[in-house]
Amino acid sequence: MKQSSLRSVYTSLFAALICAGSFFSIPIGPIHIVIQNALAILAGLLLGPVQGAGAVGLFLLAGILGLPVFSGGQSGIAVLSGPTGGYLVGYFIGAFVAGQAMRRVNPHATRDAVPVIISAALAGFACIYIPGVLFLRQTLQISFAEAIAKGVVPFLAADAIKLVVLVPITARLRPVIHRYLSPND
Repeated sequence: MKQSSLRSVYTSLFAALICAGSFFSIPIGPIHIVIQNALAILAGLLLGPVQGAGAVGLFLLAGILGLPVFSGGQSGIAVLSGPTGGYLVGYFIGAFVAGQAMRRVNPHATRDAVPVIISAALAGFACIYIPGVLFLRQTLQISFAEAIAKGVVPFLAADAIKLVVLVPITARLRPVIHRYLSPND
């Protein structure tokens, strides 16, 4: 299989994983606890900035076109202008940033990569929270402190657990995926 075809397969696979993540959604107000944010970050960590963001882009396109892939089975372009819209945009940015940060480490390293994986994932999560809080503040017409209280604080524990899960998965799968995507390295 050609390398470009294999890249497309991996990008599509991660887009499908992010879409499937919509089935795991716990509503706690206007924002839901989801695993989609972790899957978007994982796409960046494993596939790199362009393909990771591409997978998120495919997920967003599917939702905009009407497939019920956003949290709680939502879909449509109106979701992007609602309280969760900033978080969805943040998935794209977060995947790109996490993937870009992973370029600093040898793709075949596992143990040495752990601090970079942690910092890359944290940067990715931060890139989700920033536009998420800004959109939430704007759409609900609340103060910045209220937006932080509603859009960040309730999710920190769940995202810490996701981070703990992402690190070993990334350390284990990244060398394998890199072997297929960049066989000449």
